Amino acid sequence: MFQSLKEQHLLLTIKRVLVPIHPEGYIFIGAFAVLSFILGSFSGFLGYVGWGATLWCVYFFRDPKRHTPAREGLIISPADGVVEMIAEVPAPAELGMSPLPHIRVSIFLNVLDVHIQRFPVSGTVAQVHYHKGAFFNAALDKASEENERNLVKITTASGKEVAVVQIAGWIARRIVCWTKKEDAAQVGGRYGLIRFGSRVDIYLPPGVNPLVSLGQRTLGGETVIADMNSTELARQATAQ
Repeated sequence: MFQSLKEQHLLLTIKRVLVPIHPEGYIFIGAFAVLSFILGSFSGFLGYVGWGATLWCVYFFRDPKRHTPAREGLIISPADGVVEMIAEVPAPAELGMSPLPHIRVSIFLNVLDVHIQRFPVSGTVAQVHYHKGAFFNAALDKASEENERNLVKITTASGKEVAVVQIAGWIARRIVCWTKKEDAAQVGGRYGLIRFGSRVDIYLPPGVNPLVSLGQRTLGGETVIADMNSTELARQATAQ
């Protein structure tokens, strides 16, 4: 039976709103719901607050599908968020990467962003290193060195190394990483999650310039961060 254009539009809207929920969130959503029910039995106002928090929890753990550019050489954003910093720095010492300077692109995630992390390139997971640390504001530069973080180094088929670092913030207290050394990395594939506000750093190979600019919003698994086959200079942008 043929659907009208109005029905098709309604179904499309529902699909966009009702995105899948990652299983990592089930226990939190359940706990919020139970607490909301208990609070509601004592106070209608507290019940509404609780159910509002439960809906936020459902929204936080959403896991939408993404359409990942597949051309060889592209480095794709590992996270949703805003590019807060772009700096030329040494690569993390724990990963044993080239001593040459690397461009580090830092993406800050607020509590409303999708918090699933995705592989920025395809290749082999060469190293995974967890570092227990502090919980400073993830937007601070020193968070790259002092905060609790999880580092993943990926080696591409061409031998290039790309590192991506999950960094906990002052609200976030839990970094989840599902990959391990020698796993196959598929660009755009899910590999981790940070709970409740955080930051993700990506270290580009030496000599590779970013194609994003400060203040730009990125989508994990979709936004092109850099092109290893390009000689284009780093891009500049102005707010409009």
